[in-house]
Amino acid sequence: MEDRKIRVRFAPSPTGGLHLGGVRTVLYNYLFARQQQGTFVLRIEDTDQSRYVPGAEEYIYKCLAWCGLLPDESPLKPGAYGPYRQSERKPLYLKYAEQLIARQQAYYAFDTAEELDKMRSYFKTEENPSPQYDRHTRMNMKNSLVLTEAETQQLIHSNTPYVIRIKMPENEIISFTDMVHGEVSFNSSLVDDKVLLKADGMPTYHLAVVVDDFLMKITHAFRGEEWLSSAPVHILLWKYLFGLEWMPQWAHLPLILGPHGKLSKRDGAKYGFPVFAMNWTDPKTNELTEGFYEKGFLPEAFINQLAVLGWNDGSEQELFDINELIAKFSLDRVHTSGAKFDFEKAKWFNQEWIKKLSVSQLRIPIKQIFEDKGIAIQDEDAFDSIIELVKDRCTLLPDFYIQASYFFKKPEQWDVASVKPKWNLEKSEFFNALIKKMNDLPHWEMHEIENIFKSLATEKNIKAGELQLPFRVMLVGGKFGPAVFMIAEKIGKDETIGRVSAALNIFNA
Repeated sequence: MEDRKIRVRFAPSPTGGLHLGGVRTVLYNYLFARQQQGTFVLRIEDTDQSRYVPGAEEYIYKCLAWCGLLPDESPLKPGAYGPYRQSERKPLYLKYAEQLIARQQAYYAFDTAEELDKMRSYFKTEENPSPQYDRHTRMNMKNSLVLTEAETQQLIHSNTPYVIRIKMPENEIISFTDMVHGEVSFNSSLVDDKVLLKADGMPTYHLAVVVDDFLMKITHAFRGEEWLSSAPVHILLWKYLFGLEWMPQWAHLPLILGPHGKLSKRDGAKYGFPVFAMNWTDPKTNELTEGFYEKGFLPEAFINQLAVLGWNDGSEQELFDINELIAKFSLDRVHTSGAKFDFEKAKWFNQEWIKKLSVSQLRIPIKQIFEDKGIAIQDEDAFDSIIELVKDRCTLLPDFYIQASYFFKKPEQWDVASVKPKWNLEKSEFFNALIKKMNDLPHWEMHEIENIFKSLATEKNIKAGELQLPFRVMLVGGKFGPAVFMIAEKIGKDETIGRVSAALNIFNA
């Protein structure tokens, strides 16, 4: 095989949301291409028009843009090997299917849905509860292996619907070396005669993926482990059509596991964590499946946790930026067994990346959250200083609003229950006196506020520690936030006095 420039592809179907497993496949393709100075191709596999969902293709672009995994070639950025949507490549596939028929490696099948159901019922046994269209059943069906040439042509010319199926050979051992699993072998007798070309003239995945990978000069194909069982069909198609020396090197990636086996989109709704990159609303059912973006994940953390979900670099390192991943990624360190997704661990990655990124890197998404909540940010420098104050307390981006919204508006409610049990007349009198002291304070600065607060507590013979919790609740609404005197400085004298006065009315009621 001649030396060829590395070309990898991600080929999703536009049928719904982009699952964790799909994004990880994108990531591994991207890392490998960048590491090898190769090309990363996005190809839209929309041959199954019955499952096509409007808006799904645009959704895929949006997800990849958020993740920062932009392809070098795609329907939006065509290269020399287009079109990049399979539906626009339809005329290509019939030629290759007919080549297979001419070589007696495939055949026309005219069976109706009713005839297929009848076959499954007739051949069903206890040992074989789900009969397939294969060497055991094909000669009992309505296809060009049974019909004469004249009968076959008459059906074709009369526009009788037909499909083209591969004719799987008997007892042939089909082997290849997988970049993750090593040597893998199959017996062809255990594989059914897959449909290659459907009645509408569109190819199935089996034919399209082989033809397109050849024509697009794909050198390496990474896909989910669930496609491993299809490998014998694809190997035969490569052998029959192009020769095995042109076949890409394959890597079948381990499954991402949920609480009960393969992680499905239903797991997210059931267990309360996202499984898609971004929110996806099914246009048919209007069912919303939550995404990591909307949950408040940073793309850096999302990519990081996916990278190590089934791979490690051999060290104890867990946090990797994209450049480190490109430098260190290798398929020989991808695990062969499934990796269990842990949402708590995913949140840990996000928290660590919040700590790792600078305030200027965090500002744009956090500012958007505040503005979506109706808080317009006028002074970005002041906003940055507040983000810095609370960032170590935040796990997800919406936590910044919870942890910092009180800097910009009065609390909507106070955690009265945490104050009331120890509230008394003496404390009420303390805060009335504090209002007067604060009002007279010439320099509104946190240390000055703290000094008058503690001096007054000593004067009133009350422990300052017992007064700081009520003061915090008055300013914040709850038992959280950075240093309370810093909060008072940030929100200003008038706002501090106003909040204390308002809270006193509630606490004294």
